[in-house]
Amino acid sequence: MANAGAHPAVLCRLDQLQDPGSRGVRLQHGDRLLDVMVVRKGHNVYAYVNSCPHTGSPLDWVEHEFLSLDKQYIQCAMHAALFRLADGLCVAGPCAGSSLTAIAVTVESGLVVVPPAPATCNP
Repeated sequence: MANAGAHPAVLCRLDQLQDPGSRGVRLQHGDRLLDVMVVRKGHNVYAYVNSCPHTGSPLDWVEHEFLSLDKQYIQCAMHAALFRLADGLCVAGPCAGSSLTAIAVTVESGLVVVPPAPATCNP
């Protein structure tokens, strides 16, 4: 489980993701535990909260499987809505026009990481 906060949180190794491919992980974010999906296509890696904007249900139909059969879209297991990989926008299904909740990630030394949260100042 990754822990987001003052330090980068490692979600997974890049080599754990096929191209294209996906993987489910847990992310500790403050006092909340988030189920997250990490998606890879080529040199691009994206992460989203694993929750359908239509029903709130998890998107994976089998552990670590979030992509449509042609691997061109993220597909909701509940009602087959399709989401673009690059921005999480729903392009087909009952939540068309809605988007998945994105999580900023980078790839550093072969690891997919959530950058550290910016420091805040209290006046």
